[in-house]
Amino acid sequence: MTFLESIMLALLILSIGLFILSVFLKDPYKELREEMDQMSMQQIQEMYQIKKKLKVLEEELLVADEPYIQHVQHVPADSSAHSLVKREVHEIIKNQVMLLTRQGLSVEQIARQSSLSPDEVRTIQTEMKFRGHGYE
Repeated sequence: MTFLESIMLALLILSIGLFILSVFLKDPYKELREEMDQMSMQQIQEMYQIKKKLKVLEEELLVADEPYIQHVQHVPADSSAHSLVKREVHEIIKNQVMLLTRQGLSVEQIARQSSLSPDEVRTIQTEMKFRGHGYE
């Protein structure tokens, strides 16, 4: 074997050894990439939560404006006609009624807090019972 052949053989063995070593060595950037992925996922989740809360707030603001509009509208003096005209109660208000009922508040207290009539509160409570939402 010549000197040149032995150098080539040594370099070949060294390159194979380094290749095998690189397979078993820990990737120094892997932990950093995983941390970045985790942070980006947290950011996405936080943005989703913020958007959800913003949507709920916007809906509450729209619901808060509705009673003023409905009080301005003309309601017939006939009681039978009044019972036929029911205003639509928003789901957020229904959930509020459900939560206040679970807290043990009376129908009158719930009606005051939710800007509903006591009859509407009782109707919502009955509707929620039929939907399977029990009140403890």
